[in-house]
Amino acid sequence: MLLAIEQGNTNTLFAVHDGKAWIAQWRSATESSRTSDEYAVLIRNFLDTVGYDMDEEVTGAAICSGVPRVLMNLRMMIGRYFDWPPIVIEPGVKTGMPILYDNPKEVGADRIANSVAAFDLYGGPTIVVDFGTGTNFDIISANGEFVGGAIAPGIEISMDALFGRAAALRAVELIEPRNVIGKNTVESLQSGILYGFASLIDGMVRRFQKELGECTVVATGGLAYIVAPVSETIQHEEPFLTLHGLRLVYHKNKAL
Repeated sequence: MLLAIEQGNTNTLFAVHDGKAWIAQWRSATESSRTSDEYAVLIRNFLDTVGYDMDEEVTGAAICSGVPRVLMNLRMMIGRYFDWPPIVIEPGVKTGMPILYDNPKEVGADRIANSVAAFDLYGGPTIVVDFGTGTNFDIISANGEFVGGAIAPGIEISMDALFGRAAALRAVELIEPRNVIGKNTVESLQSGILYGFASLIDGMVRRFQKELGECTVVATGGLAYIVAPVSETIQHEEPFLTLHGLRLVYHKNKAL
């Protein structure tokens, strides 16, 4: 059974795959102070909730991480509690995808995992829109190359900044309002945030398409399910895209 760990700046996703399907997923806050032993307890308890034993049934691990200190503790945890090394998306790991960036080492592990997964599922050219701490746009060519992209502020970061600086505004639930033209402050905020970000996505995608031509557009990340239905350009929503990429990279490297 494969343990996949997708560690972002805000949240960390743990998931297990039995060789046929993802059978369970859990999300926790990313905390750089969490020790390797605390991670072991956390994962063991997660697995216990679905009747799996960490020591007996986990046979491999794949990790993508955006916080070096957390990655170090995850490596320490696996080194202490298992007798095999994890596959980590980092320089030197086989992904099967050329990185056509000025400095390939600058490309985040999650962006690589998403791109590998999107090309496997949809071919290319493809645009991946990842709604995370930042809003990432990743571009995959028709030949399966990571050619670059763009990074914009994330939805939650933008909301936090707005509510933190505007004393008269309060946090709202991010749901689709009745109309684009809000009739009260709550609906005006919901409209501006939801349709504003959808317009950001659609505008960027159309600019990419001027350079790429027609392409597939795939959304992933925690808030994709909110924005995708009101976007005019997003064609597919894949909530487990990063996990799929992690599994593909794991199988490319486990026998090396």
